[in-house]
Amino acid sequence: MATRDTTDSPRRRIVEAAVELLESGGPDAVSTRAVAAAAGMQPPAIYRLFGDKEGLLEAVAEHGYAQFLESKRALLDPEPKDAVEDLRRGWDTVVEFGISRPELFAVMNRATSRGANLAHRAGLEILHGRVRRLAAGGWLRVDEDLAAQIIQATGRGAVITWHSTPPERRNPALLTILREAMIAAITRTEPMVPATETGPAAAARALRAALPDKAEVLSDAEQHLLREWLTRLAADGGAPRRG
Repeated sequence: MATRDTTDSPRRRIVEAAVELLESGGPDAVSTRAVAAAAGMQPPAIYRLFGDKEGLLEAVAEHGYAQFLESKRALLDPEPKDAVEDLRRGWDTVVEFGISRPELFAVMNRATSRGANLAHRAGLEILHGRVRRLAAGGWLRVDEDLAAQIIQATGRGAVITWHSTPPERRNPALLTILREAMIAAITRTEPMVPATETGPAAAARALRAALPDKAEVLSDAEQHLLREWLTRLAADGGAPRRG
């Protein structure tokens, strides 16, 4: 990931030159010759450091993810006063990044390198943390996994729709409407008071929301199995299955 680079290192200069060319001229502008010239280096340096153009684009994606995570972490509040508003801010951050940096966003979504995958998972951890806080506060009206999928789908859909719409027909109201539709789909208008919700489903949701803070006492296999059980209980209240 970008943390491998030191200030003004050859690798960093090449990656930043590639990002600038990508965002000003699209993928076709990112030729090894053009990138080398923009970085003030010779083309063989790119092959030595990245292997080929695809390797360079993977490094560009990792660089983009590093910037993306930095922007998300800058707004991260581990104990927000309003978990629903915190979700709004997080959604807006993702969509704004995708809308303002479309070429980089597209390269990031195509990336398959280990560094990009690790950064992607780090971003998902931030998302799932927000969802867990909503669940713990009694705000969720759907399962945590489904909530996370809806948040991702609406965010990515908003970016794709925005860029596929001719500029003269783009309406910022679309983004607000999609965000609020997402909020309405996954959250309650008022939080469920834990004491008023009883039964296996309620207990399962409460325990699953608290599990990340207690997971160190369990092995990876035990955590996986427990989450699977809790997910089933939270979804149907532990109703007996008919075979």
